[in-house]
Amino acid sequence: MNIAILSRDARLYSTKRLKQAGEARGHRVEIIDHMKCVLFIEKKNPMVLYQGRRLDYFDAVIPRIGASVTFYGAAVVRQFEMMKVFTAVESQALIRSRDKLRSLQILSRAGLGLPKTIFMDYSRETEGIVEAVGGAPVVIKLLEGTQGLGVVLAENKKAAQSVIEAFHGLHARIIVQEFIKEARGSDIRAFVVNGEVVGAMKRQAKEGEFRSNLHRGGTAKVVKLTKQEKHAAITAAKKMGLGVAGVDMLPSNRGPLILEVNSSPGLEGIEGATKVDIAGKIYQFIEKHASKKKIQKDKINA
Repeated sequence: MNIAILSRDARLYSTKRLKQAGEARGHRVEIIDHMKCVLFIEKKNPMVLYQGRRLDYFDAVIPRIGASVTFYGAAVVRQFEMMKVFTAVESQALIRSRDKLRSLQILSRAGLGLPKTIFMDYSRETEGIVEAVGGAPVVIKLLEGTQGLGVVLAENKKAAQSVIEAFHGLHARIIVQEFIKEARGSDIRAFVVNGEVVGAMKRQAKEGEFRSNLHRGGTAKVVKLTKQEKHAAITAAKKMGLGVAGVDMLPSNRGPLILEVNSSPGLEGIEGATKVDIAGKIYQFIEKHASKKKIQKDKINA
């Protein structure tokens, strides 16, 4: 198959790993910078142009779209969808996953466990907000934050009020969540592909840090999920419409609590911890579904 990886940086581990894994399986894999794509829109003739070429020969694309370029990146993915190309992550699911508030609403409606969360429109009722999520300490997050950026732990009510007021003064939209003490600075990342958990790791924050992100000094080790955790991860990915997803959960006394569902989860940490060929699992998913789509496309063009 001809497969495109939509990525802005060919040097990133996940991008290199996906290219290597695809070529090892006999595919022709090309890295395309989605921000340099030109979208040609015409009745019944959508096209993607890149460096003077028409990208009309791909059977599938693997989106690796950064959060800061979600709007245009999703538009490129949508254009490929219009061209009947299989996408490992659909454009609407990508957009849905990047909207933290909408994601939490979708997961809540599905009956999945979540930390108590409050979203407000620059409310001055900061004292009531803190108490509503169980009191201090609380976690305060920017709606647009990624990879642990824009996440603050307020140890007491006064600090929480100051942080909330400061963010509001900058006209930044935030959510306030309860702090799960029993998690002890750890979380679980479950990697879901095609409705199946293909790998899971427990991430532990470094001493003095509550964010367990690996690039912030956290460590990771393989973990066996409970039935409840596995069900939560698979259900979360399904409800978000994601064929490939990284589901982040906090262990708690009331079961797994979902923090986020990531549509472009990194491969380095999960493959290093689990020793599982996650990239290969993604290609198995693509091979299964892209071949069906190719047959349908050939029938239409016949």
